[in-house]
Amino acid sequence: MLKIALIGYGKMGKTIEQVAKDRGHEVVAAIDSGNFTPANLNNADVAIEFTQPDVAHLNIAKCFDADVPVVVGTTAWYDHYEALADRARTENKTLFTATNFSIGVNILFHINEKLSHIMNGFSAYDVKITETHHLQKLDHPSGTAVTLAEGILNHLDRKKKYVGLLEGKSADITPFDLHIESKRREGVPGYHAITYKSEIDELTISHNAKSRLGFAQGALVAAEWVAHRKGVFGMKDLLNF
Repeated sequence: MLKIALIGYGKMGKTIEQVAKDRGHEVVAAIDSGNFTPANLNNADVAIEFTQPDVAHLNIAKCFDADVPVVVGTTAWYDHYEALADRARTENKTLFTATNFSIGVNILFHINEKLSHIMNGFSAYDVKITETHHLQKLDHPSGTAVTLAEGILNHLDRKKKYVGLLEGKSADITPFDLHIESKRREGVPGYHAITYKSEIDELTISHNAKSRLGFAQGALVAAEWVAHRKGVFGMKDLLNF
């Protein structure tokens, strides 16, 4: 059994709380804002952070100050990632980050890289990413879509950078750009698709989240895995891809 601190107590935090209890863990702190001190984490074995991009890095630093391993599900804070990862390694702290904790999505990440490596040899196909989320999701493109884009850019020589646009917005997109289209719809937990299209056919791989439950379960599995480890980790480490 783990004693868990939840940093961020919105819909995701409450879902994680229920899954944690179902798995036999105890939630010892439920913090609904960044207005807390490291002392609030004293009774926790591990913290799970799902808040907002502008405060996530500050929350991670407080976990380090409390010497509590932290699992981070917030995205779009990664300008601070290298500094915090360096601190974790230097000071023997624990940081586990993921743009998406769903096991299915992380399988998609793996397949996406394999497919982009194959498609590098078939230049007749253009590629596009589409992501759809609920109206409350403020950042775009999603962290998951960015991870998918990075996986493609690592293997597909004809694409040099990604360009993210909200549905209905326009910009100059060259053949060297990887287009990510972001859509926002009421009640959609998360949908991601990668489509390769030529003049004669198209190939699509996708993941459709039916609820927040998959994200919550993945975050708890990560917390269980990392609670007694030191260092910087991600889902590839947990899943051994």
